[in-house]
Amino acid sequence: MTNGLAERLRLIVVTDPECGGRPLMDVVRAALQGGAPAIQLRIKDGDARPMADQARALLAETRRAGALLFINDRVDVALAVGAEGAHVGQSDLAATDVRRISPPGFLIGVSAESAELALAAQADGADYVGVGPVYATGSKADAGPPVGTERIGAIAAAVRIPVVGIGGITVENALPVTRAGAAGVAVISAVMQANDPEAATRALLRR
Repeated sequence: MTNGLAERLRLIVVTDPECGGRPLMDVVRAALQGGAPAIQLRIKDGDARPMADQARALLAETRRAGALLFINDRVDVALAVGAEGAHVGQSDLAATDVRRISPPGFLIGVSAESAELALAAQADGADYVGVGPVYATGSKADAGPPVGTERIGAIAAAVRIPVVGIGGITVENALPVTRAGAAGVAVISAVMQANDPEAATRALLRR
């Protein structure tokens, strides 16, 4: 595991288009002001062109803050706008295919619910794996049953690349996830729906 990447994966703030009725860009700016080291643009079933426009706008903000920008699922959009990486699921392009078409240094995250899937992702060239949902969550309609922190520990022990826990993670329950072996956590509502996204980001990073 590269310490530099693990440090930058301590907290990934995943976007939510609703974000408490506020402009998405305002919430992302607040998270970046709070020190968020990585942002993931997640738009389910969105058209490529408006997604690329939004990604470019976000990239300007993340670059200014020195943060990473990942695009969820849409590797084509990530490559088109010059984002630092993409996060793909088990039904998306395999990490080997993403690696084949991406430039050197492009970061690839893969969702993996088991040690077997995580090891396969690592062998395929993934830079990190996302594991979850750790806890019950209402932010992702397609999320399965909670895997718990024991699964985080088992997967972290099996792979050499960073593990990021996602799903139902809040300021109150984030610490057991990293204590189990995760390099960091990815959150949606804990920041995007927070009354004060900047303060919520700072609180998560302190944990």
